[in-house]
Amino acid sequence: MTRRHLLASLALLGAGQRLKITKLVTRKHTIGNRDYLFLEIETDAGITGLGEGSVSGRVDIVEQAIQFYAPYLTGKDPGGIEDHWNRNYFQLSRYRNGPVLMSALSAIDIALWDILGKQLGQPVWRLLGATDARPLRAYYSHWSQTLNDRTPAKIEALAKQTRAEGWTCIKWVLPKGGTEQERLRRLTAEVEAARKGGGPDMEIGLEMWETFSVRSALEFARSVAPFKPMFIEEPFWREMPQALGEIAAKSPVPVAGGEGLISRFEFKQLLDAHGAQIIQPDVIHCGGISEIRKIAQLGETYGAEISPHMYYGPIGHVASLQAMASARNFLIQEWDAGATAAFSPLTKNTFPQAIKGEVTLNDKPGLGLEMDWPLWQQKHPYKGASLRPPGGR
Repeated sequence: MTRRHLLASLALLGAGQRLKITKLVTRKHTIGNRDYLFLEIETDAGITGLGEGSVSGRVDIVEQAIQFYAPYLTGKDPGGIEDHWNRNYFQLSRYRNGPVLMSALSAIDIALWDILGKQLGQPVWRLLGATDARPLRAYYSHWSQTLNDRTPAKIEALAKQTRAEGWTCIKWVLPKGGTEQERLRRLTAEVEAARKGGGPDMEIGLEMWETFSVRSALEFARSVAPFKPMFIEEPFWREMPQALGEIAAKSPVPVAGGEGLISRFEFKQLLDAHGAQIIQPDVIHCGGISEIRKIAQLGETYGAEISPHMYYGPIGHVASLQAMASARNFLIQEWDAGATAAFSPLTKNTFPQAIKGEVTLNDKPGLGLEMDWPLWQQKHPYKGASLRPPGGR
């Protein structure tokens, strides 16, 4: 926002006048095999809010869903974010949920918070109740994804290197392939090697990618328990919280999950089933900053910690951290470290960096991000919806 726009918005605020939403602009980009969908909500005061609705392989239909909401937002005051959320979710259609509509709603909600922070001259984390931008712990996600010829020796060496770089927690997707027992032996050897290389203080998260049965998930948990992982993630289908509850009750390793759940109502089902000690909502899919805060507070009433899922772009990463800055039950934020290196130049160096396993937000108004759209277009034009097959490496 330019100085002229800032002065104009402050004049409107001082005069008690309200802003008006004038336009919703979507932008799509591709980095590697990942598609990104960003949203800009423009106002008549020159303040623009940034949001993100990235969904792997489905950004085109989320973009159309955002345009579905556009007529209900254009001309309205961007303030009153809770009223916007309730109208968009409850009133516009009885067929209101699903990952596409909720990701569109999330993008809008994030952008409205960005506008409010910029209008008031405050970072979102302060509007949500945090007193300062304290360091928040993050883990290195998809940690060994690019490792070729996976052997215990290479896993051990990579863990040692990663620990030396200052990271205190890693997570990787458990590779598939082989018979059940072959896979169990191979994966147990990987966890043992990571523990040996990272040392006793390196935390380990294990993404099971819903590729186990109840029986095999428990067998795996018992096999890796001696190496003290922080959690096993989504061992079984998220649609069956009662089965996850059975795993969590019997597993010697805490169970995490929830990245695919898209509202507080779905998280309540998981929590009622005692299906996770650590919940993992995604700010881009679960309803935005407004809803992830409610999910965190709901989890607190069940004694659950929160470790938000994050796989997407700079706006999603920052929005999730903004929402967690004052959450009492915050545990650790997923940080897609291998992908985030590209974000600094694309955000004019406003994207926060992970230092020794912690990330500290800045104190700029709103989300504190600036996007260099010409550079995005030059380096990462949209290549069309990714057709990469689902599943882990």
